[in-house]
Amino acid sequence: MTSTFPNISISTERLVLRPFEDLDIEAFAEMMNDELVTAWTTVPQPYTEAHARDWITRLAPAERTEGRGIVFAVDEFLTQRLVGIVHLQNTNWQVRSSEISYVVAPWARGEGYASEAALATATWLFHDQKFERLELRTAADNTASQQVAQKIGCVSEGVLRGACIARTRTDSGEWTDVRTDLIVWSLLPEDLEGVGDQSADGFTSFGDWN
Repeated sequence: MTSTFPNISISTERLVLRPFEDLDIEAFAEMMNDELVTAWTTVPQPYTEAHARDWITRLAPAERTEGRGIVFAVDEFLTQRLVGIVHLQNTNWQVRSSEISYVVAPWARGEGYASEAALATATWLFHDQKFERLELRTAADNTASQQVAQKIGCVSEGVLRGACIARTRTDSGEWTDVRTDLIVWSLLPEDLEGVGDQSADGFTSFGDWN
């Protein structure tokens, strides 16, 4: 029998982390078409509503039901507007370890939502699901995502050289692939002690979004 996470929602002071719904398709497509999201993730470019529909209706639910992880849509509590995504992936149930990635919508940056959502997910994973390790991988030049890792208490474990393909604009405006290093971070249950509600925004460098 495959181990799976429960199909739940998580609330914080300002956010609700919940399963994606069909109503999210338009906003999610808009969010994933952002320049910074394109640069630091592997999403198709341009990211169409058909891509968003396939992710929301098929790929994201399968992450949970097939035991690989869980995907949360992140809403502002007050406005109920979609402001991001948190994805637990590459889950190892024997080791009780998973890898987190996240994206913040361009209309919601600068509010500390990335760290708030990531910290809430980590707390749920350790306390409710009794996991023992959370990993995060950030591109070497993605300082915003590195700030989030530091804010939630992650420890830098090392560098995977040339392990990531990011994207950058050429002089002609076209996107081109560029190879970069990945910084590996980890968070253990004891690392959460004393972590304050400091904030930063960021985007993971790595994730199978397509």
